[in-house]
Amino acid sequence: MEFSAKQIASLIQGEIVGNENATVHTFAKIEEGVPGAISFLSNPKYIPYLYETKASIVLVNKDFVPEHEVSATLIKVDNAYECLAKLMTLYEQSHPKRTGIDPLAYVAPTAKVGKDAYIAPFACVGDYAEVGEGTELHPHACIGSNAKVGSHCILYPHATVYHDCRVGDRCILHAGSVIGADGFGFAPTEKGYEKIPQIGITILEDDVEIGANTCVDRATMGATVIHSGVKLDNLVQIAHNDEIGSHTVMAAQVGIAGSTKVGEWCMFGGQVGVAGHIRIGDHVDLGAQSGVPSSLKEGSRLIGTPPMELKPYFKSQSVFRKLPDIYFEMNRLRKELDELKETLKESKNQTE
Repeated sequence: MEFSAKQIASLIQGEIVGNENATVHTFAKIEEGVPGAISFLSNPKYIPYLYETKASIVLVNKDFVPEHEVSATLIKVDNAYECLAKLMTLYEQSHPKRTGIDPLAYVAPTAKVGKDAYIAPFACVGDYAEVGEGTELHPHACIGSNAKVGSHCILYPHATVYHDCRVGDRCILHAGSVIGADGFGFAPTEKGYEKIPQIGITILEDDVEIGANTCVDRATMGATVIHSGVKLDNLVQIAHNDEIGSHTVMAAQVGIAGSTKVGEWCMFGGQVGVAGHIRIGDHVDLGAQSGVPSSLKEGSRLIGTPPMELKPYFKSQSVFRKLPDIYFEMNRLRKELDELKETLKESKNQTE
């Protein structure tokens, strides 16, 4: 399926610079552009590729002014990256979707499956579970008994929603993700660790995306809650009774300990670790590998362990790299000081 620059510009309210009849049928990165492809430019580091790309159409921000001749047709928009995402979404939605229950799938007689849902081979829907309209369950995806998954969701292979848990509309659960496994609750005894039953549930609200092999544990009591619009990367761990505020994003290998509340619109870099039973305010940004032992106020932008403001952190890191030299210099000065003291002592003894 081909689209012209004129058609694309009308979809994203863009301004055409060049041939409005240029057509594309695929997407490509600007450095790998080929004829018939549409690309985008938003990061200034990639500007040199614009003058070399073979892509037929390139999306650019409205304030961009080329310094050299560009062979591609440009479409100027408010936000090139955002518009590309919109076009890719439209492209994906144009593909026909599968519907129906495959004969090799298992759907319990008491389960409810909505209109135009797709249950793939070897997928499983347990007793009294509900699957919403237009939702896709890929092979080996599993919905536990009495669990509910909303409409227009996608559960990729081996995604699992445990019994009684709730998933909202338009959620995406990538391969191997687990919603509602037991929280890590054990009571130490003389004979070992006694398991504490985890009788709560996990709730994902609307428009949540869960990365591959990410786990959101069920609550000991009550609910672990992931609010609307949250995006979790691969290999993220959300522990029991946590609450993650709406539109918060977490990169790979973030770990949140139990009973912690994270605010709205937070951004956590990869491998951030957060202690349990604390509160993180809204709009908190944490750099990669930050370790957070205590609560943080709204609007904090921190990095490190314990986390600190960005400027002091980078200043301290520049000093940290010099610590070996500082250590040897200090020892040298200490030796000289000891020698000077000894000399002064001898001089004093001689005068006496």
